[in-house]
Amino acid sequence: MVNIKEHKIEPDKKIIDDIDIQIIYIPLESKLGYSYKETVKVGEYVYIGTVLGKNPIVESPLISTVSGTVVGFENKYISNGREVKCIVIENDFKEKYLNKTGKKNDITKYSKEEFLYTLKKLSIIGMSGTAYPAYMKYETKRKLNYLIVNGCECESYASSDSALMYNYPEEILECIDAIIEIMHLKKAYIAINEKNEKVINTFLKHINTYQNIKIYPIQNGYPNGDKRYLVQEIFDLNYKNNPDEVGVICENVSTVYAIYEALKNYKPLTERIVTISGNGIKNPANYKVKIGTNLSELILKKSILKKVSNPVLICGGPMMGIELSSNEFIITADVNSIIRLNYIQERQIECIKCGKCSEVCPMNLIPSMIIQNKNNAKELRINKCNECGLCSYICPAKIELREKIVKIKEEINEKNN
Repeated sequence: MVNIKEHKIEPDKKIIDDIDIQIIYIPLESKLGYSYKETVKVGEYVYIGTVLGKNPIVESPLISTVSGTVVGFENKYISNGREVKCIVIENDFKEKYLNKTGKKNDITKYSKEEFLYTLKKLSIIGMSGTAYPAYMKYETKRKLNYLIVNGCECESYASSDSALMYNYPEEILECIDAIIEIMHLKKAYIAINEKNEKVINTFLKHINTYQNIKIYPIQNGYPNGDKRYLVQEIFDLNYKNNPDEVGVICENVSTVYAIYEALKNYKPLTERIVTISGNGIKNPANYKVKIGTNLSELILKKSILKKVSNPVLICGGPMMGIELSSNEFIITADVNSIIRLNYIQERQIECIKCGKCSEVCPMNLIPSMIIQNKNNAKELRINKCNECGLCSYICPAKIELREKIVKIKEEINEKNN
């Protein structure tokens, strides 16, 4: 692991949730490239939970996050950097649900079949950046034994998960307990950065009644939130081992909270907490926003931009994030952090063959060799790269190794398709 300078918002700082966005954009393509065929027309009234689009492969439909009227279709950018067609909805702020049910007292009583059906029906997806439909992890034939709830947040600036854990520890614990019962797991571990004492202490106040849930402080550093690293630490395995061999499900803590809302209140995934931070932001904070919010409208409503000479906007963290071309960007469920920085360009020189990129690579690759021999990238195990960005961070020649490797991977995928 590598220690990286952190710029974290304290978890007990108030989450800003007084945000009324008039126009919501629901992308008809996911970060992973799943395309949805729209099932609504212009002029149609929709409720929270109304199916807006379907995909023949993915069992979770595309749903509306607000109630209001479909007013058109527009192309907007999403978190993978692609410009995609979006359904445009004018929010009436009435928060009308398609299917509204009462609270379920005991969420441990779901059968596995009911659990999977609920995740599919309410379109719960992974909120860690992967954007996989949540049901896919649990709909498996392999033996599952353990759940790791990832609350590490190893990327600098990002603090939305910490804010969520600090404010909703009882709900998160109740959901973890339910998943253990429903999936017949042995134990669950909540992985939290050891320096995040406020969050750890908050959980310790409530965890005594949950015998099969353990708080697991993880050593501070990057990439301590990587799935393989967590399995290595918690189960004392080699980093290169396949986590599936242990029967582990790794779930981001924001996804766990979304699952709680689905099981407890039959609520679809409609909003998430997003960190908006950096030295180009007036008041760095965590914002609770509707999924489908246009970042430019949020910026305008809250007047959060600080004047800087060379602003750079990043979706995600500075290590693994994607640079955005403009503020016209749609916040989807997988977006946990948006950073605006005053960027100082450092001069890039040719590789000095120091070997530092291979020293820090958690997958034991030689990044500099991969980019210099891209025709042999497969043989150099480019597919093992987890795109953590440590090679770029450590490189004294200031070569954007991660960016180049990602591009080579995309070129390989295009050829294979």
